[in-house]
Amino acid sequence: MSEQAPRRRLAAILAADVVGYSRMMQADEAGTLATLKSRRTEIFQPRVSKHHGRIVKLMGDGALVEFASAVDAVECAVQLQQGMDSANADLSEDRRIRLRIGVNLGDVMVEGSDLYGDGVNIAARLESLADPGGVFVSRTVVNHVRGKVKLEFEDLGDKQLKNIAEPVRAYRIVLGRTVVPARSALVVPDKPSIAVLPFQNMSGDPEQDYFADGIVEEIITALSRMRWLFVIARNSSFTYKGRAVDVKQVGRELGVRYVLEGSVRKAASRVRITGQLVDASTGAHLWAERFEANLEDIFDLQDQVTVSVVGAIAPKLEQAEIERARHKPTDSLDAYDYFLRGLASVHRWTREASNEALQFFHRAIELDPEFAAAYGMAARCYSQRKSCGWVGDRQHEIAEAERLARHAAELGKDDAVALCTAGIALAFVVGDLDDGNALIDQALKLNPNLAWAWVFSGWVKIWLGEQESAAERGARATRLSPNDPEVQFYVQTATAYAHFFAGRYAEALTWAQSAMRQRPNFVISTSAAAAGGALAGRMAEAQEAMARLRQLEPTLRISNLKGLFPIRRPDDFSKWAEGLRQAGLPE
Repeated sequence: MSEQAPRRRLAAILAADVVGYSRMMQADEAGTLATLKSRRTEIFQPRVSKHHGRIVKLMGDGALVEFASAVDAVECAVQLQQGMDSANADLSEDRRIRLRIGVNLGDVMVEGSDLYGDGVNIAARLESLADPGGVFVSRTVVNHVRGKVKLEFEDLGDKQLKNIAEPVRAYRIVLGRTVVPARSALVVPDKPSIAVLPFQNMSGDPEQDYFADGIVEEIITALSRMRWLFVIARNSSFTYKGRAVDVKQVGRELGVRYVLEGSVRKAASRVRITGQLVDASTGAHLWAERFEANLEDIFDLQDQVTVSVVGAIAPKLEQAEIERARHKPTDSLDAYDYFLRGLASVHRWTREASNEALQFFHRAIELDPEFAAAYGMAARCYSQRKSCGWVGDRQHEIAEAERLARHAAELGKDDAVALCTAGIALAFVVGDLDDGNALIDQALKLNPNLAWAWVFSGWVKIWLGEQESAAERGARATRLSPNDPEVQFYVQTATAYAHFFAGRYAEALTWAQSAMRQRPNFVISTSAAAAGGALAGRMAEAQEAMARLRQLEPTLRISNLKGLFPIRRPDDFSKWAEGLRQAGLPE
């Protein structure tokens, strides 16, 4: 006989969990078990029975209960918290049993006496987000009980819950003074948010605390320069110093999506620093790294670690935010979500994706006309289109790039992303090297840890004829973002030109070919290979690159070459034009 398929039904599910259960068991196992047993028999079971609930399972520190009515489930949850609060009144803080409770109304699968499915999973995920002593419920619950219970619901916005495909609208039941949690949970900001916790001093020497604290303060300061990032101030983060913390709880208490934690171990003349970036809503680790160095100059070392940590986690934060936006339904997107989707399209490096990115950025601007970074990234799209040979109406695109860049510069005077993207568009697409250079320099003053600003600055220095300065900027970008293939590609291409204009043609060809292996459809790296190969006397390679260049830019000629690259010094332009002429570019 075949097995019978699980039955389905609509049910209200209450998930409850004891806060700090492991800590309490470690401190007093017998006492904790005795208290928990009495709470179950005196508070939990009577209230569940009163509201016609069925206890599906009890799991050590947690419970799952089914109700036929959402009203019964909500009223039971509130009375459970009130009963627990009363029972805790005469106990010391470390012996109080507090619950987190989540309630959801949804479809469940029934198998024997057990329940499965998203209806159950959402209740459990809401419970994990809830405050100690609090109740979180889903929108389906609120819709069914509103007007039937005398309770106030605080809207917490959409939450992306672990293993749940679509975001869930979450609400906190306002329970009054009797069940105020140890710390009130805060609503997470719309933009990415992070708290940097004090690093643990693993050296066994309390005097080394200043070193660990100094690193954390430097990291907080560096992250605070990123306009798109909400960073918790040092004084709030340091309230967790010396405490064993639950990252999820930190996320709730500080209202942040990400937490950075780490440790410092010093021995003799060496120091080892570890860091890890955690998604506070799920507990998932997004990034982890270890840094080791000689302890010759402690303050220089702090700077090095700060640069390394910030350079490593900034792309991870951006990537995590893009993934978050991708999983949101299109009818719930706001300006920032459209901005993130535009970033994802820019990184795909196709003509179609570039067109799509522009649409996303323009939609972000429609929703928020003051969104400076969206103007800047839209202007950068035209830089990308020019560098890849995707330009349609050249004069229109130049005018549009300038319009967007000027808006970004005007609105984003303290936004490094807006300024540097506007700067590269003005320099490369419009040909205004002076304004472009000034905007990128201002971006670097605002945020010296922004790798792309160093990349763009390097390019402008090349066009201005400042090759040594360009090389330094490329090295700084690589140091800040050593694992980003896009940064590496741009730096390799820029390095090819730095060698070319310095007269090192063979080196220019080598760097250009390396860049072309990563991205063969890039006009600028291909032209560097053609010109460098020709002047290095390696004509077969030069002609191969030229054939590819003419496929990418069939209308390119020596006569219109000035429109491709905004080279200021006549000698530099003449050298470049001669290399391309020898490689086979028509007059």
